[in-house]
Amino acid sequence: MPHNELRKDYLLNRWVVIATERSRRPTDLAKPRPENPKTANCPLCVGNEHMTPPAVLLIQKVNGKIKRSQDPQSGARPQNWLVRTIPNLYPAFTQPASSQNLEQVFSAENLGCAVGYHEVVVESPNHDEDPADAELAQLELVIGAYIYRYRELTGKPYVKYVSIFRNYGLEAGASLSHAHSQIIATPIVPPTVQAELDSSKTYQLKHGRCAFCDIIERESKGPRLILENRDFVVFAPYASINPMEFWIAPKKHAANFANLTKAKQASLAKTLKASLSALKTVVNDPPYNYGFHLSHNPLDSDSYHWHLEVYPKLATWAGFEKNTGIYINTVPPEKAAESLKKALQGN
Repeated sequence: MPHNELRKDYLLNRWVVIATERSRRPTDLAKPRPENPKTANCPLCVGNEHMTPPAVLLIQKVNGKIKRSQDPQSGARPQNWLVRTIPNLYPAFTQPASSQNLEQVFSAENLGCAVGYHEVVVESPNHDEDPADAELAQLELVIGAYIYRYRELTGKPYVKYVSIFRNYGLEAGASLSHAHSQIIATPIVPPTVQAELDSSKTYQLKHGRCAFCDIIERESKGPRLILENRDFVVFAPYASINPMEFWIAPKKHAANFANLTKAKQASLAKTLKASLSALKTVVNDPPYNYGFHLSHNPLDSDSYHWHLEVYPKLATWAGFEKNTGIYINTVPPEKAAESLKKALQGN
């Protein structure tokens, strides 16, 4: 009897079963999309600014020029915004007292205070202007907001990591249907990212090269390539743990995107929109999560390579996955890449 394939992640000590013997066509995973009707009391819609904390970043167009500011702490708030970044009303991480330093955050090796920041990026005044359907100019503003807040938050002495992520659809954890993403700044580096950082450093010491630069070069010539342009490569990772998973990586080496030029921000917006539009076409606009992997530690500048990972929510992790940390993927990444590439060619 033929065997399924057991594959190991590029860098992490993580294994996945690519179920070639019970593999499914990507289109088999398409499900009807539930309606997300706009409601009058959506706190993120224009006119309801009073329902949220004051924006820490407000992007507006004034006299034909893009302007960044903040909401006033009292009184009427502007309604002619393009992007708003606001503190989360129910934060997982909260700002420390002004006098609190990192040493005071942790009272023991295994106990500390969840200090940091938790923000919501309201991506558009339009309730349902999600990235797959957004105007490119609007998506560029969203990416610009990510970068602006990333620069601001990484300057805090107690912030060790800034997570920028998006939940799309109720099944993927989005509690509000208005187009939005989130930013969480934490006093620790998350274990998955730390493992990537450590493995990347080990790889560089052994080979004298960046691991992700080598991955990008290899994947750009192989069957898992989805899209390539002057600035970015999109591919289905070799050991994808999610059906239809894909990553977007810059060709130019950098540990984070803090210095991404306006031109490359526009290129990232175009690449992200095209990739998510293809996903929407192939599997009927599925729920998904995406997250940036970044490092602002100068010690990682040579060995680490930032990228964006997109995880469609098309399968349920059950007892085996939760019990072992080994995943089962019924859509080989080669099939995922092929279907997404065809969708791109048809769009």
